[in-house]
Amino acid sequence: MTETKIALITGASRGLGFALAEALSATHHVVAVARTTGALEELDDRIKAKGGSATLAPMDITVTDAMATLCRGIHDRWGKVDLWAHTAIHAAPLAPANFIDAKDWGKSVAINANAVSVLIPFVAPLLGSEGRALFFDDPRAGQKFFGAYGATKAAQMALARSWAEETRKTGPRVEIMEPRPMRGATRACFFPGEHRDELAGPHDEAARLLALL
Repeated sequence: MTETKIALITGASRGLGFALAEALSATHHVVAVARTTGALEELDDRIKAKGGSATLAPMDITVTDAMATLCRGIHDRWGKVDLWAHTAIHAAPLAPANFIDAKDWGKSVAINANAVSVLIPFVAPLLGSEGRALFFDDPRAGQKFFGAYGATKAAQMALARSWAEETRKTGPRVEIMEPRPMRGATRACFFPGEHRDELAGPHDEAARLLALL
């Protein structure tokens, strides 16, 4: 009997996370994590229509107890994660550094940096030495008006790169990938007047990135 492969997608309700979850469902059972229940149900319908299967986890990645419960549940049911793709992000509104809203800053830190510092030690034992973790860079640090997003995304990537170096000889394999500009809510938040037809579609980009693996 073929062993079930498990793909954990944090941030699976839209954009690249949604597309990765749908694509990976051809070869993995997908554990889809996001706060938006309706979007997860839409993802589940699409996965089932293609003959795949998913477990929906409508959870907030900033709630440590919820993430601990999730990872314990994965351990108890499957004992492992073969692939973890982290796409959850908070795209704070663009603003000059001296006008960054305190709530937007706090939310950016909580989602983009703190949650990853919690998730890595929770998910690492599930990945073991053979699993693979995927992080997706968007280098905006230092660009004008990107203070909150750029700083906290850079913090996330610093954690991921440190983990990648620390596990280079032992596993799991940690990959840092850089998607092309994509149509989606995050990009639209930053560049509202951009011609969307010139941007990559999330499903096309998911297929391209997975092919690189």
